[in-house]
Amino acid sequence: MATLEDIGVSAAINLLSALIFLFLFAILRLQPFNDRVYFPKWYLKGLRNSPSRSRALVSRFVNLDCRSYIQFLNWMPQALKMPEPELIDHAGLDSAVYLRIYLMGLKIFVPITILAWVVLVPVNYTNDTLEAEKMATNVTASDIDKLSISNIPLKSQSKSPALQILGSYSDGLCIYFLTCYVLLKEYEKVASMRLQFLYSERRRPDQFTVLVRNVPPDPDESVSELVEHFFLVNHPDHYLTHQVVCNANNLASLVKKNEGLQNWLDYYRFKYSRNRSQRPQTKTGFLGLWGAKVDAIDYYISEIEKLSKEISEEREKVLNDPNCIMPAAFVSFKTRWGAAVCAQTQQSRNPTLWLTEWAPEPRDVYWPNLAIPYVSLSVRRLITGVSFFFLAFFFMIPIAFVQSLASIEGIEKSLPFLKPVIEVEFIKSVVQGFLPGIALKLFLILLPTLLMMMSKFEGLTSLSSLERRSAMRYYIFIIINVFLGSILTGAAFEQLDSFIKQSASEIPKTIGVAIPMKATFFITYIMVDGWAGIAGEVLMLKPLIIYHLKNFFLVKTEKDRKEAMDAGSLGFNTGEPRIQLYFLLGLVYAPVTPILLPFIVMFFGFAYVVYRHQIINVYNQEYESGAAFWPAVHGRVLTALVIAQLLMMGLLSTKQASTSTPFLIALPVLTLWFHVFCNGRYKSAFVKYPLQEAMMKDSLERASSPNFNFKSYLEKAYVHPVFKGDGNDDDYEQYLSENQEADAENVLVPTRRHSQRNSPAESRAASPALSEEVQGVEHRV
Repeated sequence: MATLEDIGVSAAINLLSALIFLFLFAILRLQPFNDRVYFPKWYLKGLRNSPSRSRALVSRFVNLDCRSYIQFLNWMPQALKMPEPELIDHAGLDSAVYLRIYLMGLKIFVPITILAWVVLVPVNYTNDTLEAEKMATNVTASDIDKLSISNIPLKSQSKSPALQILGSYSDGLCIYFLTCYVLLKEYEKVASMRLQFLYSERRRPDQFTVLVRNVPPDPDESVSELVEHFFLVNHPDHYLTHQVVCNANNLASLVKKNEGLQNWLDYYRFKYSRNRSQRPQTKTGFLGLWGAKVDAIDYYISEIEKLSKEISEEREKVLNDPNCIMPAAFVSFKTRWGAAVCAQTQQSRNPTLWLTEWAPEPRDVYWPNLAIPYVSLSVRRLITGVSFFFLAFFFMIPIAFVQSLASIEGIEKSLPFLKPVIEVEFIKSVVQGFLPGIALKLFLILLPTLLMMMSKFEGLTSLSSLERRSAMRYYIFIIINVFLGSILTGAAFEQLDSFIKQSASEIPKTIGVAIPMKATFFITYIMVDGWAGIAGEVLMLKPLIIYHLKNFFLVKTEKDRKEAMDAGSLGFNTGEPRIQLYFLLGLVYAPVTPILLPFIVMFFGFAYVVYRHQIINVYNQEYESGAAFWPAVHGRVLTALVIAQLLMMGLLSTKQASTSTPFLIALPVLTLWFHVFCNGRYKSAFVKYPLQEAMMKDSLERASSPNFNFKSYLEKAYVHPVFKGDGNDDDYEQYLSENQEADAENVLVPTRRHSQRNSPAESRAASPALSEEVQGVEHRV
């Protein structure tokens, strides 16, 4: 068990690491040859030019201006200068609201920290329960535990039980009301920001488009004709155009493979241009590791030619084979109002057919999953759920094993020859105060990738929904394995000797004392992840190395350079669950071990500054969901609050404070009611688009741009990426013209339908005019 000295050593190591990372970042960001690494967002927006141009040779690589080094920490105030409206315009609402999670953490935990240190810490420290327990039952304890609730005596042994229990109880109530108040205000604020963002946002294709799935088969019409006929009949005044979904997954994989071969060809051509005395050679086996040696340039040229023929054949198959057309389509409307009505209503008597939902924006679409048949999605969800269940619970075994090795006892047992080294005081402090946190962090590195693979297998159709689903599973995993797993395994193993010698009636009491003692482990984890880890985030060592390798070997054009310096998006699926762990630790340990709270406050403050800088200068968000993730953030904080309340009830019961338990039972019930109330009041703003807002936006747009051609704007918005910008647009233009012929005037769209089973009965018998137009439906554009 880590002592106060061990925590001090861990704090020194992590603080020193953070300062080194920050110093290296402050120096590296000033060098001209790193400018594209630390400010790529401005280059991608076309608002920044390379400082290495029009300079002397040395000045292109090294900043020789000594004055700039004096203010090397000015990036921190600069990150805080940009106001929130400007940040939304610069980075999007998703990024701005993501930062509000850190602000919400500060709003909650700064007052709680002050309250806990003023009320609870003095009460806990003035008792001597742990000393008595240590002498009587040999329960291990450290100086840190004396500041926790473990040091409060049982009610029957306390000289002032009412004061001590009232302190913990009142602190729990203050935590509850403060957290709920901040959550309510943030939910209200973010909902208002979302509606304002949607109203003021520029025109986007997803505002006019819905995704239609599970289109029923028809023997007389193709999917494209059936979709057009259905929406012309049922949405005659608002339907504009549509784009059927093609299964182009195989074509996409061939195009990706072709890009990889092209990169190798560019590399060898560049290598040959630098040394023309010898042509580069390569082996034909896997990754060039074995096989016959051949001329590298000629080999990759021939491979690209072969693959280009396969790509052409596959493209023709996708465009002309009916089996490659999926029963789904992106349907666009003339107005936002028409799209909102379609997306938010049932289209057919059969609720399993003609399923509509808001289409993701084009860059948010995850195209491979659109080729998954809708009927298989339920099976995929079941398989994914079962797989995640076993992953979450069986992953606890290796985590407990690694945690046991990352301790003095575990190392001495597994590697006894290291015992003389470990017993050195400094080494012992490092092992107990630093190694457990870093071991857990390293063990969880591959988990986000695995969870994202599970979400993709499940069949979600947008990158934003994939990240939200992965974040949800990551959070559940953290609760089960990182939080509960660490506490339960820690309590069981650290107090194993006490369990054996005590009677059964004393075991719950020992657990109640032991659970707060795990706070020392979480303190070390916070310092590793929340101090050194966040400082490593701003240093961006991995992107720095990758960029310079790509820039040296692969970059030929400005387009290649932009791809090399693009650091990607923020990573909601990994970042948000990590933040939620800090909410969970803070809410659970605030009334239990208040010494943990300053570490959490430091994390939220430091992370807010760092990620604000990264969002402004580095990360280029792949999509914009309009902060659709906020209801999930709200729900997870309340989940942490309920867990904290339940654990508090268990801890107070070990102090023989049963009279306070009925009052604590009300808190989880009130929290659940509060969650229902907030969702009922604000959640609709995140899942529905108000018709009033849509009509206002449409009216404003008609007045400002009365002659805007929506059809040309929308008809190719949801074309599969493999048909864009690959030099083969002519084939796709011909495909569109054959399937979507329309003039600017009213036209009759022919149909081959002989059956009316897919048209509502009331629409078939509504008027004689409709029956006269069975062979052609008026298409107003």
